[in-house]
Amino acid sequence: MSANNYEPLNVENKFYKIWEDRKYFEIDGNKAIQKEGKNFSIMMPPPNVTGRLHIGHALTFTLQDIITRYKRMDGYKTLWQPGTDHAGIATQNVVEKQLLAEGKTKEELGREKFLERVWAWKEESAGIMTEQLRHMGVSPAWERERFTMDAGLQKSVKEAFVHLYNEGLIIRGNYMVNWCTHDGALSDIEVEHEDHDGKFYHIKYPFADGSGFVEVATTRPETYFGDTAVMVHPDDERYKDLIGKKIKLPLINREVVIIADSHVDMDFGTGVVKVTPAHDQNDYEVGKRHDLEFITVFDEKGILNDYAEEFKGLERLEARDIIVKRLEEEGFMVKVEDHKHQVGHCYRCKNIVEPYISKQWFVRKEVAAKSIEKTNAGEAQFFPPHWINSYNSWMGDLRDWCISRQLWWGHQIPVFYCGDCDHEFASQEENPSACPKCASKNFTQDPDVLDTWFSSALWPFSTLGWGNGDAEMDKLFQSNDMKDFYPNTLLITGFDILFFWVARMMMMGEHFNGKLPFNHIYLHALVRDEKGEKMSKSKGNVIDPLDMVNKYSADILRFTLAISAAQGRDIRMSTEKLEQNRNFTNKLYNATKYLQMNVDTFPDLAGFCIKTDLGRYMLSRLNYATKEVRANLDEYKFNDAALVMYRFLWNEFCDWGIELSKADKGSIVELGAIFKEAMKLLHPFMPFITEYLYHELSGTSLEESDSIMIKKYPFKIKQRKEEKKFEIIMDAIVSIRRAKVLVDLANQKIEKAFVKIDGISEDDKAMMLPFITRLAKVEVVEFTDVKISDAVSDIADTCETFIPTDSIDLTSIISKLEKQDEKLQKEIDKLNGMLNNERFVANAPEDVLVKNRGALADARTKQEKVLEQLSSLKG
Repeated sequence: MSANNYEPLNVENKFYKIWEDRKYFEIDGNKAIQKEGKNFSIMMPPPNVTGRLHIGHALTFTLQDIITRYKRMDGYKTLWQPGTDHAGIATQNVVEKQLLAEGKTKEELGREKFLERVWAWKEESAGIMTEQLRHMGVSPAWERERFTMDAGLQKSVKEAFVHLYNEGLIIRGNYMVNWCTHDGALSDIEVEHEDHDGKFYHIKYPFADGSGFVEVATTRPETYFGDTAVMVHPDDERYKDLIGKKIKLPLINREVVIIADSHVDMDFGTGVVKVTPAHDQNDYEVGKRHDLEFITVFDEKGILNDYAEEFKGLERLEARDIIVKRLEEEGFMVKVEDHKHQVGHCYRCKNIVEPYISKQWFVRKEVAAKSIEKTNAGEAQFFPPHWINSYNSWMGDLRDWCISRQLWWGHQIPVFYCGDCDHEFASQEENPSACPKCASKNFTQDPDVLDTWFSSALWPFSTLGWGNGDAEMDKLFQSNDMKDFYPNTLLITGFDILFFWVARMMMMGEHFNGKLPFNHIYLHALVRDEKGEKMSKSKGNVIDPLDMVNKYSADILRFTLAISAAQGRDIRMSTEKLEQNRNFTNKLYNATKYLQMNVDTFPDLAGFCIKTDLGRYMLSRLNYATKEVRANLDEYKFNDAALVMYRFLWNEFCDWGIELSKADKGSIVELGAIFKEAMKLLHPFMPFITEYLYHELSGTSLEESDSIMIKKYPFKIKQRKEEKKFEIIMDAIVSIRRAKVLVDLANQKIEKAFVKIDGISEDDKAMMLPFITRLAKVEVVEFTDVKISDAVSDIADTCETFIPTDSIDLTSIISKLEKQDEKLQKEIDKLNGMLNNERFVANAPEDVLVKNRGALADARTKQEKVLEQLSSLKG
């Protein structure tokens, strides 16, 4: 678009401020068009306060904004709840790195000062992200913005915890957990398993009586100090006589016994397996079955302890090669083999995760039972529907959820331990006054914090005031919010947090409110680069949405994401797509300029009488597009809705409606009214340019009048009979244009053409004539009931057209076609000769044969067309 007329960044910044200042985004922003009993609610997946938004966020928030604007214009009382997440591990890591760059540690600062530092970072990061969202044109209820650790939500989290604790559904105990030596305990889904090129170490474990040894294979030699047994399969004939025999652990000489357990795979390795119950998930279960000792050989930071004897003080991974070297020196190492196996990594810091026995807090898996049952009964519906299978697959193997984290940043666990009577109690009070059992004031709070996803799991209802107390009533939430907006109508988020977040919101929402938190769950796919590769900083292919907004505009980025968002398919983001949609916005702008060249301002369509045939036809096409757009949006088929509008506005309105209006200037006012209505249809996708063009055509300005965003969304009306007439008109125009190409008169005006159409009235012919004459560039068009001789002809779907050749010199045209025929015949003969040559066919690669057969078929098709044209010209 010309910078002199429409400057996206200036317009977008100015309009957004007006919209927000007028409170259009709040739940009563569309009060004038709200319909009784129609409520719509959707929750923003709160982005982590760890930096800037990425293109995946842009997709999520664009789709949410489209559906929110659609519902708002359709008369719904609409809540799009915004907010940000404290993101415990991730945010603490960011701030710790900042401190390290300054030569400091969090321990040097102390917990209180460190948390002050994190709060300061939170303010900075959240501010950056909410500004990014504003630049993308999203319209959540900003006045209700929440943070997962704001005062009200802290109360909500405590209420949920204490409730579950008192029900016996939150428990504490020594369990084997996933342990990151940097970040502490992790839940199962916070561990990413990756293939790793490791080693298989075959070690001699000598019998205690000196009679020989067994060979044990392991990938983790640094944990053998914690072995409390060696096991074989009870049916393994090789080792039956060894069961109950004692062996000595290499180097440290501690004795352990050989046991039998069916967990052993007889065909893998040597069939003899070390049992380290404190450092392996499977061995943990074996240890419990056989009542073995659980020996932990390194501390929470991964440093080997006294059990490792001479290796004490070494970090577990760094110790491996040193331990292997000593085993080799002492003759205990049989061999070392390459071995590819899966290794768990922390999803945040990528550190190798350890199975580790630790005292942690857990939410019992029973909390999820009813949510699973209700989801499968159809209380919540997935889009695309296949995600129910993934949900069930994971929920079927559900284990207790480890919710304690060894961090400083987060919701501190509201459990207190009395120093006098050892009583443990949970309390919603910030500072309980006394131990409820002995009234002592000598108690301490658990130092751990809750898993980030615990507070996020309450998001669909904690933000509506559940458990908040009255402190933020009428400011951040209203007393009837739970009634109006729970369950939420819809959730839109990425499929990658189905288990981290979605499943947990469903279990918590159902448990505390008796209903699943969403009616519909839309899970979108990934945004990839134009080659289909996943975006990553290491590849250098990450797209910053703000860069795209600055270069192309928010509207173009939004429309590109939406038109690419087919359910269940990854999106390929490319410059080509963005450029194509820039051309689309240019088309809309130029259509407005054309309309205004003829008429200054245009009425709203509502209540305006459309009288011309062209006006009625374009209105019918708008109604058809409206019906399709609504149906697609109601099914969350964002790409199909966008394609319908692209097709209608570019192909039907601009390419045909505007062109046809050149033959009927009386229709232009009507077309302007229809175009304004189409801007309402497009508004949820492209909010800025539609607002701008709507006011341009109305002769108004946003500063002095209401926004398009609180106008009523178009509604479908039945199609009209003009549809068929204009199909014939457009068919005839295209047909004459094709016939003109045959006689080398493509864009020139010709004297005469005939159109043969069956079964139309004289009135219809009179109506059609001006359009065909003007757009086909013909002096005189006549209708005929018979074929015209001495003419070139073209057959279309609804008509046949003829251009008389008596006044046209066809000599050069015929000569050119005959040369084309000659050239094609030579090509056909050459290809035929090759493909009829048995030797060539026997020796040529299959792809060459396929290519030649295709070329032959193509040449024959072209020749047929040339011969048809020659036949037509020669009569």
